[in-house]
Amino acid sequence: MAFELPSLPYAQDALESSGMSARTLEYHYGKHHAAYVAALNNLVKDTELADKTLEEIIKVTYKDTPKAGIFNNAAQVWNHTFYWNGIKPNGGGTPTGDLAAKIDASFGSLDKFKEEFKAAGATQFGSGWAWLIKDGNMLKIAKSPNAENPIAYGQIPLLTMDVWEHAYYLDFQNSRPNFMQNYVDHLINWDFVAHNLAAA
Repeated sequence: MAFELPSLPYAQDALESSGMSARTLEYHYGKHHAAYVAALNNLVKDTELADKTLEEIIKVTYKDTPKAGIFNNAAQVWNHTFYWNGIKPNGGGTPTGDLAAKIDASFGSLDKFKEEFKAAGATQFGSGWAWLIKDGNMLKIAKSPNAENPIAYGQIPLLTMDVWEHAYYLDFQNSRPNFMQNYVDHLINWDFVAHNLAAA
């Protein structure tokens, strides 16, 4: 079963008003994400992994040095799909219901969550990801290098922010802080986060 590049949940220019250009989507989704899918298909073709899901491949290849290339591409396919669904046109705003209560209980306030989330992204040296995860009855902030993600660690991801340079360079040049501020203020899809929390 070959993996396919999933469709975006919005048009490539739909995030323009929220600070992410169509050109960024053209390269980040159309080139980077697509390349991970193509590479993964080439790596697992005619192997015992060919019929496994992305999640299964991530779990069985993590820390398996000979299969590092497979892990990296599988995790990046999963991470990017999760990332695109975690943002939306005119996103940001304020979560509601159980999610809002969990954020307040776990971080003290939405503003505190934003600060901790941005700090995780800012302190991830080089390429990687910042995550909101569910840990027991609480929410926590995590970060991971390169392609690694909470699934590999046995954790439950709710939201991610891509801090690889290609995620923001066309719009924000080398200013990761400006990209992250725009992300938390104008892009987060809280409905997606709430759905993940309810399913956890």
